[in-house]
Amino acid sequence: MSSPLIVQLDMAQFCEASQLPDLYVIEIVEHGILEPQGTAPGDWRFNDVELALAKRAAKLRQDLELEWEGVALALDLLEEVQHLRAENQMLKQRLGRLVG
Repeated sequence: MSSPLIVQLDMAQFCEASQLPDLYVIEIVEHGILEPQGTAPGDWRFNDVELALAKRAAKLRQDLELEWEGVALALDLLEEVQHLRAENQMLKQRLGRLVG
């Protein structure tokens, strides 16, 4: 059985793929939105999940005209809503089995 392929992008590749300038990426990391591997921007390695998250963060920033602090909060709240919806769905299924 083969292990899943994990995408690793360096800073330049990440900036190109996300279409974000390096200063934005540094700000996103400083606000805790992304947590790349490595200790400094030149050493950072990003995966495909972080790429999707960066694109989502940039879209929120642009669409809602938020500062990065607001984007971080919005992403946390959206993640919590997603978690609660999943939990609610699981509980509905359990209840359905008990009642039905």
